[in-house]
Amino acid sequence: MNQPEGTGRWVLRAALAVARRPSLWAVAVAQVGRLASPGWWRRRPYLPLPDEEYLRFRVQTAYGDPERGPPPGDVISYLRWCRAWPRASR
Repeated sequence: MNQPEGTGRWVLRAALAVARRPSLWAVAVAQVGRLASPGWWRRRPYLPLPDEEYLRFRVQTAYGDPERGPPPGDVISYLRWCRAWPRASR
């Protein structure tokens, strides 16, 4: 299965949005690690990418179209939620 068309575009836009928010960098790195496919370092392109089927499923359930990626604002909101969750769950 191939990644949805335009995946590179929305990932780049999301990465640029995160790059402008240093307070979210650690959370973003942690989430990349959590979402990476197991054993990603053994397979090309040797990047901690999520499983393609998982990514398509998440995009389909969130936006109704597996070809559409999340807007950068949604990624930022998600990372802020991830950062706040440990404090809120205490």
